[in-house]
Amino acid sequence: MKIFMAIFLTTPGSVERSGWNKLGDKERQARVKKGADALMAWAATHREAIVVPGAELGKSTRIAADGVKQVANPVSGFVIVRAESHEAAVSMFANHPHFTIFPGDSVEIMQCMPPPGQAPR
Repeated sequence: MKIFMAIFLTTPGSVERSGWNKLGDKERQARVKKGADALMAWAATHREAIVVPGAELGKSTRIAADGVKQVANPVSGFVIVRAESHEAAVSMFANHPHFTIFPGDSVEIMQCMPPPGQAPR
């Protein structure tokens, strides 16, 4: 089995396209509940594959040779899963609530590679 990180991306464009900010309070609360229920169902379906349940992510701070600054970052969450192949990992996220219910843009899946000199995971 291989290990994969899925990152959830949310952009200003995806929020705009979804109409999320135009929802009334009652409608938004209903959508949040529907999304939360769908996320729990997704996690239950894939519980054997989930290595790290992940989390939603907040604001980003960039630290580099030229200093520290706040930056915009479309990464809004992550989860780490185990799968036989990249294709199998990708298939876990088809129709994921991040972009079918919530205003997320997409989910990107990448294999977690071992450090140089270490055996593959």
